[in-house]
Amino acid sequence: MKKIEAIIRPEKLTETIKGLKSIGVTGFTISQVVGRGKQKGSQGVYRGKNYKVTLHPKVKLEIVLSDYMVEQTIMKIVASAQTGEDGDGKIYVYPILEAYNIRTGKEDDTIDDLVNGKD
Repeated sequence: MKKIEAIIRPEKLTETIKGLKSIGVTGFTISQVVGRGKQKGSQGVYRGKNYKVTLHPKVKLEIVLSDYMVEQTIMKIVASAQTGEDGDGKIYVYPILEAYNIRTGKEDDTIDDLVNGKD
């Protein structure tokens, strides 16, 4: 199993979720995050005072799936979330050594049930 973390633009979230569902990936976690990379800062005005925005709002998707789904999932995220501009985000892939079901307390190897929509 692998865990994919994708940091993307918030405005690309709906399109990315549709793309993931189109390849059968229905299990994921989404978090609102802020971060900074190569994307330039911007200026803002609040109550008449200028300020510089250096942290940008992003969305983090976390997906755990079988090894055979990793490449297809990464390609779908890139196709769905890419604008070609700085700030499009990053994708990280981590190995998952073990997974446990909290309800039963037992090791859980049913991750493919989420990928195939059997939840």
